[in-house]
Amino acid sequence: MSETLNPFERAQAGRPTGPLVHGYEVIIGFETHAQLSTRSKIFSRAPIAFGAEPNTQACAVDLALPGTLPVMNRGAVERAIEFGLAVGAHVAPRSIFARKNYFYPDLPKGYQISQFEIPVVQGGSVEFFLGDEKKSVRLVRAHLEEDAGKSLHEDFIGQSGIDLNRAGTPLLEIVTEPDMRSTAEAVAYARELHKIVTWIGICDGNMQEGSFRCDANVSVRKPGAPLGTRREIKNLNSFKFMQQAIDYEIRWQIEQIEDGRAIEQATVLFNPDTGETRAMRAKEDSADYRYFPDPDLPPLVIAPEWVERVRSQMAELPRAMAARFVADHGLPDYDATTLTQSKAMAAYFEAVVAACGQPKLASNWIMGEVSRRLNAQDLSIERSAVSAERLGRLITRIADGTISNNAARQVFDALWSGEGADVDAVIEAKGLRQMNDSGALEAIIDEVIAANADNVAQFKAGKDKAFNALVGQIMKASKGKANPQQVNELLRSKLG
Repeated sequence: MSETLNPFERAQAGRPTGPLVHGYEVIIGFETHAQLSTRSKIFSRAPIAFGAEPNTQACAVDLALPGTLPVMNRGAVERAIEFGLAVGAHVAPRSIFARKNYFYPDLPKGYQISQFEIPVVQGGSVEFFLGDEKKSVRLVRAHLEEDAGKSLHEDFIGQSGIDLNRAGTPLLEIVTEPDMRSTAEAVAYARELHKIVTWIGICDGNMQEGSFRCDANVSVRKPGAPLGTRREIKNLNSFKFMQQAIDYEIRWQIEQIEDGRAIEQATVLFNPDTGETRAMRAKEDSADYRYFPDPDLPPLVIAPEWVERVRSQMAELPRAMAARFVADHGLPDYDATTLTQSKAMAAYFEAVVAACGQPKLASNWIMGEVSRRLNAQDLSIERSAVSAERLGRLITRIADGTISNNAARQVFDALWSGEGADVDAVIEAKGLRQMNDSGALEAIIDEVIAANADNVAQFKAGKDKAFNALVGQIMKASKGKANPQQVNELLRSKLG
């Protein structure tokens, strides 16, 4: 939870207006909790394994028993540094931990240790494509904090219980400016942020287990009007529900305003069964939490040498890898960004290119046929039925003229379904090798020209469609085996 800086009160100078919904502009900002991939909690040595029996992973420090003191987890700090470097943010050389005071049954201390005025990561941005359009969402901050416990409600026995296993789990809360102007843009941002934290390995990204939880702040306004009152949709744990929840909230707020009702600031929950949001409680502001520096924790000091050491150990970032694909392989920005959606996808692409030396063809096939099959069967690239080496071999046979694009799809189908393991063997077995013999092609072309005098006359009169008709007749006569490029060149030469 973050009320530390209210992004909806920050200046919006220069931000574009998005598509209007029934005459209203949508304003969306995000607060995301990424559970850090440490082995222990942020201020204690208690484990954080998911699925343990209730209250078996909470120690005296997590419960704030008298005489205990928190000790900062170095691994959590390093993961925060990694994130700051990944998004081009400023890593603060000195940051402060604060106590965020509120009462809730699953918060045994009566306060949460977080950061308020001076967070560890400041600024930065997340860039992504929405369709063919490049977007950028500015980040306000990312700060370290501990998670609370969890209330368990057993409706069938009418009782509730408290599980403190999550208490003290290390979180990095990532807060954006209210830069998003549509549900599609918001979901695309969340996907990109998910990609970043999993790519650099600071979070496993498991939304079902609560490792990556998104809160969407949504408001609407008439164009040019002051920012509207926002409502925060809490704990969105899938991209599908995120889209449904934001869409419903936008419609609900517009209906309320059109009916003459005022929007009240609130925290709301999304019910996936009904597809509706409902108010959970009035939304607090930062003053309500009575922040003050935690007296048990000294300032967090991060020396420049530490930042550089972390930087030197980081893998190539997706943004840098995409830039390399553009520079080294001549790919369009869109292709490069799509191919770096995951480390596995990028590795698959590079392996295909190594096998065929045709980066653009490799990109087209991976973004086309391969992705279509993976999506249809809900598979990840690691489980592709066609290995990178086989796809590279197939693309080589396209590039050297052995087979046409249409024939290549038939070969790909056979490889994917397991009909064959070797590209060349499938080509021969199915008789898909292109006819590249210019003498044989010329004979077929001469026969087609002689049998289609009307089309020849129409082409010479300037009708291009007639040329395509002739090409079609040649391909039919060759049973689809003629090399289309060679057919075009020979036919144009013969027709003058």
